[in-house]
Amino acid sequence: MLEVQASGIESPELARIRQRSRAGPVWKSEGSIVPFEGLGQHNPARGKGPCFVSATEGRRIKGIARMLTTPETIRTLQRKLYLKAKQEPRFRFYSLYDKVYRADILDHAWHLVRANGGAAGVDGVTFKRIEEGEGKSAFLAALTEALRCKTYQAEAVRRVLIPKPNGGQRPLGIPTIRDRVVQMAVKLVIEPIFEADFCENSYGFRPKRSAHDAVDDVAATLHRGHYHVIDADISKYFDSIPHDKLLRVVAGRICDKQIMHLLKMWLKAPIEEEGDDGKKRMKGAGGQGTPQGGVISPLLANIYLHLLDRYWMRHGLEKRLGARLVRYADDCVILCRGGPERAMEHLTKFLGRLGLSLNGDKTRIVNAFKDSFDFLGFEHRMRLSRRTGRWYPHVQPSLKAVKRINQRVTSLTQRQLTLLPLPDVIGNVNAVVRGWVGYFHFKNCSTRLGRVKRHVEERVRTHLRKRHKIRDRWTGYKQYPMERLYTDFGLYKVPTTAAW
Repeated sequence: MLEVQASGIESPELARIRQRSRAGPVWKSEGSIVPFEGLGQHNPARGKGPCFVSATEGRRIKGIARMLTTPETIRTLQRKLYLKAKQEPRFRFYSLYDKVYRADILDHAWHLVRANGGAAGVDGVTFKRIEEGEGKSAFLAALTEALRCKTYQAEAVRRVLIPKPNGGQRPLGIPTIRDRVVQMAVKLVIEPIFEADFCENSYGFRPKRSAHDAVDDVAATLHRGHYHVIDADISKYFDSIPHDKLLRVVAGRICDKQIMHLLKMWLKAPIEEEGDDGKKRMKGAGGQGTPQGGVISPLLANIYLHLLDRYWMRHGLEKRLGARLVRYADDCVILCRGGPERAMEHLTKFLGRLGLSLNGDKTRIVNAFKDSFDFLGFEHRMRLSRRTGRWYPHVQPSLKAVKRINQRVTSLTQRQLTLLPLPDVIGNVNAVVRGWVGYFHFKNCSTRLGRVKRHVEERVRTHLRKRHKIRDRWTGYKQYPMERLYTDFGLYKVPTTAAW
């Protein structure tokens, strides 16, 4: 399970796809070719799920980013930690801190953080500034010395408010690059320990697991007759995690005082935010919450909600109540064979013990035969097949996801952008649409992808009419037919067939 690369023997098909994509090593899982960065991997958070591409016949493989291979020395350490944790579930690891500032681990952590990109923290230091100034080697040497001498101190977190589709704002915490590198190094060391404990119904921010795996689990459970669904939404989860309870859970596996000290510093780091008057202010982190945007935050969030998975498993609720829990980070659904009332009672009661609560406005109970529910950007419901006459779980991109991508395409083709070179406009549209399709070209997606395809064609055609001052719509159709959009202007063609 800790193996993050395929074995040395590679199938001819896989080798051809990798050579054609020039995207670095890939691993194969149930018909998908997915880029993987080892245990330092983050599933990219675009919407509700990671962006990767299905590799059926090698399609869209060019969209995969170049990967970073985990060095063998780090993989060996991770494998040993994982096996030890798996064999001894009650063992507490006590000598981990010296691994964090190992040269190979800090160097790999730098490359992983560098690949993820991201803005500067409160100090304003960017990757470019480090590389053009002191250089990576000097930067890591100073960081190694600070960790070895135990003089390292976490800096404040810069808070940025990201607009949400519903009109609200999501707070995003951006640590400095220095802190992000150390967080990644700690993550490389401690993640295998907790990965050995995590349950199989958890899919978020885990190696070799993705949002598509969670969607497959939901579809398979619906197919088995669990059609009463609790679509649960935990209220402000990342901002509500109690620090004391979280640290007690971590301490159940780790008794290294220096590792615990690092985690406490990052949780307690002050927050810098900009007020309405434009002035920056510092405030304390309080006793709860882990900043979204921190490298270590997804792992800590997973560790805390693992208590829910373990509660569900130890009490045998899936068997007793016929209630299957599927979780992707803080997004979870419970699919029940019978009535969902008892499962809802257990969920509400246990979340209360964790210091969490459900969002009453967003949490709902759905009969999948009568209504649909959204999970990880996909709309799920039971539907009667016109071909076989049987009921099946129908999974397609949600209307919200389609609306968001259409709005994004509209903003990228507005009249004001006619001043830009046309290849730049088309390139921006292609990049956004290709990434969206890479995630949503899955299951029963044909109809919704067809909507997106028609919208993209219409918006690009409208942009060309505005650019060349063609007022009449029908003249625009004659001047820029669909075939020409793809052959002459290089527009990315949205597939309208199912991924399989």
